[in-house]
Amino acid sequence: MLSQAVEARAALFDAKHEAALRLFAGFYEGNPDLVIDLYARTLVMHNYADPPEAGQAAMQAARDFLARRLNWITACVVKTRHASDPAQRRGILIDGARPDTRICEHGVRYAVNLLLNRDASFYLDTRNLRAWALGHLKGKTVLNTFAYTGSLGAAAMAAGAQRVVHLDANRAFLNLAKETYTLNGFPIHKSDFIAGDFWAMTSRMRRAGDTFDCVFLDAPFFAAGSAGTVDLERAADRLINKVRPLVSDGGWLVAVNNALFVAGRDYMNTLQHLCADGYMQVEQIIPAPADVTGYPHTIAGAPPVDPAPFNHPTKIVVLRVRRKHRP
Repeated sequence: MLSQAVEARAALFDAKHEAALRLFAGFYEGNPDLVIDLYARTLVMHNYADPPEAGQAAMQAARDFLARRLNWITACVVKTRHASDPAQRRGILIDGARPDTRICEHGVRYAVNLLLNRDASFYLDTRNLRAWALGHLKGKTVLNTFAYTGSLGAAAMAAGAQRVVHLDANRAFLNLAKETYTLNGFPIHKSDFIAGDFWAMTSRMRRAGDTFDCVFLDAPFFAAGSAGTVDLERAADRLINKVRPLVSDGGWLVAVNNALFVAGRDYMNTLQHLCADGYMQVEQIIPAPADVTGYPHTIAGAPPVDPAPFNHPTKIVVLRVRRKHRP
């Protein structure tokens, strides 16, 4: 299975080995205990087995195979999803002196810290969304909510956006976004990197009358805070309504819902309900890339609920927003 998966992704390998991609999407390609990503020359192996020991044999076999097949790999990180130790969930370097700290995608350089969090600090499933940003956001003003390490906003900057504001509760994530800016020679304005609560800060922006040509809304699946709760399974509409007033007339609201157990049709029904007033419409669905979904000849499994009309549980929609004109 792994050999077939690597062959299917051959066109994604670059000569300088700076790319980031999913080498093996185990949930869809035959082994749900194992997901393998590649960041430049570093393997990131995710052990999803519960208990973790049940996945050790597959992990070792994959590690040995890839060491032979991709002999330019210089480091390997293992992230154990169900480990009791938080450090093991964030990742342990098991091969090499250090993990890679930068990757390149669509000509844009991104700083990564593969041991920063349970994921790898850079989301592979939104690659096509970054490509959309590169093609659409020249000269635009952008708000990147739940910015994490800033990749969507950095793509907007690379497109030539007039201004990009990043909002995230975690300052460490925003510091990595600043590293990405430095890699690309983008100017860093401290006021455009806001460490704060989503609910409180977007309310403040609304009271100030701030609007943006594009607002990215890529929230975590669930997060409870003192000012409000993020719940993509039960209350995705609340999040969209929260940022909708911050979108300029004719602008875009890009909503990402990665809730595994939210069916695609159900999510579309939520969006259509929000669009019923005629001031917002679905303009485009952006698919997840094939290395994340698996390829037609490598797919051996399916997500627990049908994501159609999306091709993956990461459901990405570009919404066009109109504003009511007051006399």
